[in-house]
Amino acid sequence: MTTEIKTSLTDLEYISYIDADGQLPEGLQSQVGVYAIFDSDRVLQFVGYSRDVFLSLKQHLVRQPEKCQWLKVQTISRPSRTILESIKEAWIAENGSIPPGNTTATTQWTEPIDAKLAMTADEQISYQAGDELTQIKLLKSVARRVEATIISNLESRGIRVAIRFNPKLKEKGILDLT
Repeated sequence: MTTEIKTSLTDLEYISYIDADGQLPEGLQSQVGVYAIFDSDRVLQFVGYSRDVFLSLKQHLVRQPEKCQWLKVQTISRPSRTILESIKEAWIAENGSIPPGNTTATTQWTEPIDAKLAMTADEQISYQAGDELTQIKLLKSVARRVEATIISNLESRGIRVAIRFNPKLKEKGILDLT
């Protein structure tokens, strides 16, 4: 089955990742599609697809806020992994090189944030020496600190998107949106 891609990446208009009110493009809620994320210089950083483009954009904003400045989106009416994947691959080919978010930095774009990486040397020592309850408390504390930094950075950029991390995952030192 071949699918004709009606819109090339260069034919799509740039959309500001965050609007004047500090919100993501709400028209993308519950929309199935392919999206390309660009930095402030409009250099392609990541191409992905989703059953809910809005939620995926929100995840990327939390994980890579400085690189989420512009986007281009192609929505489709029916979910089809084959169609979405073919559009994604065509856009990457059209770009002439694979964006960093689709190669070396994939985990930073697609995986939950591992707050354990932000542990200080003293916290690492306390974690190693602590019992299970101490470790959980420490991981929650580190996760909350990383969360506060993320929220502060987003607010300083004028972003007013509601961000809520899964509280259960904080006990494991993981930040992922609910």
